[in-house]
Amino acid sequence: MTDTIIDLLRHGAPEGGRAYRGHGIDDPLSEKGWAQMWAAVGDKNAWPWTRIVSSPLVRCRDFAEALGARAALPVTVEARFREVGFGSWEGRTPQQIQSEEPDRYAAFFRDPVGARPPGAEPLADFVARVAAGFDDCLRDGAGEHVLVVAHAGVIRAVMAHVLRADLACAYRVAVDNACFTRCRLGERGLMLAFHNRPAL
Repeated sequence: MTDTIIDLLRHGAPEGGRAYRGHGIDDPLSEKGWAQMWAAVGDKNAWPWTRIVSSPLVRCRDFAEALGARAALPVTVEARFREVGFGSWEGRTPQQIQSEEPDRYAAFFRDPVGARPPGAEPLADFVARVAAGFDDCLRDGAGEHVLVVAHAGVIRAVMAHVLRADLACAYRVAVDNACFTRCRLGERGLMLAFHNRPAL
């Protein structure tokens, strides 16, 4: 059996600085974000991927398409890999939310399943849609090395799915801009190989 490898790469810094961007905010990558992404993927001669899959949001898709063109690799947009919906927190900075809604902000990190922001996508629904997209990615890329360009929330959801972890642990995982997480499906089953590497 040939292993199937999926590398997940979080997008770089978007324009507008740090904020809660779910799937309702579609800011593009900043100049810094583009530089972070190209630095992360490194030398073209070392690229191991056979295909690229991207979130539909431009902070992921624009880079995925640029990389695909440079590497002559097919790029597929997967709608299920869009970021979680943050409801009323969309577009607001952590500092704004902490200042305006301190109790709600603290409750969210104590209980990210039950204390969602108003109007936010339920965490279980989000993880289920990401997991379904990830499982299809494993099937469609069987025996290949696939790159998925996505979001911090998507990477947390994949990790929860792979590790069969309690969803309440999702926000205890750091996911830095332009860092890699690798999952491998082989003779020992589906495993998390590494997480949050700035380069392969």
